[in-house]
This record gives sequence, C-alpha cells and structure tokens, in this order.
Amino acid sequence: MESERNMKRIVLTCAALLLSGQALADDCASANTQLEMNTCAAEQYKLADAKLNDTYQNALKRAAPPQRDLLKKAQVAWITLRDADCALISSGTEGGSVQPMISSQCLTDKTNEREAFLASLLQCEEGDLSCPLPPAG
Repeated sequence: MESERNMKRIVLTCAALLLSGQALADDCASANTQLEMNTCAAEQYKLADAKLNDTYQNALKRAAPPQRDLLKKAQVAWITLRDADCALISSGTEGGSVQPMISSQCLTDKTNEREAFLASLLQCEEGDLSCPLPPAG
C-alpha cells in the first residue's frame, strides 16, 4: 500500500513536471539551476498576477453594482479554488527543491486562465445576454 502511494506520488510529480516544463522552457531557457528555475517561475507568476489584477480592475469598473458584488464574490472563490488546486498539484514534491517551481507554474497557469476569462467578459457585444458586463462604450 505504501509503495502504491509512493508510485502515485512519483507519477503525479512527473506529470506536473512535464506540464510545467514546456511553459518554463520557453521563458526560462537560460535557467540552469533549480534556484534559477524557481526564481523564473515565481517571476512568471508575478507577471501573470499583475495582468490578472489589471483585467479584474477593468471588469469591476465596467460592471454595474449587482454584477460588481458577484464578481468580487466569484474572484474570492476562484482564489480559494486556485490555491487549493495548486497545493494539491505541488504536494507530490512536498519538501523538495522543485516544489516552488511546480507551485508557481500552477499558479501561473490558473491565473492566465482566469485572466483570459475576465478579458472575455470585457469583450461583450450588444445583445449578448450571456455576458454580464455592458459592451465597451
């Protein structure tokens, strides 16, 4: 049973490394040490988070008061889910030197997805009833 858990942990870690490896390869090609890769991944997350915050602020400004309150509530819930998902993803590397990179890459991926979703709300067209924000004026 214990070896089965260890095997699952190894598979999870390898999968996470493969998924994060491609994104890191593009922007962190010059990173040679684990510390450099961790630092690069953390910087990627910082940039993604800044972009998300800008898009979120624009969505808040565009939203009517009822939608603004719902957007704030959704964003808080999303942050909780993002953090829980990334804690799970990086748990296979708990205590290892690669864990910060895995965690940062997960945060970056989820943050980029959320930013794209919020950006799509800023592209609402007149008459689109499925879009809660008014069109840009």
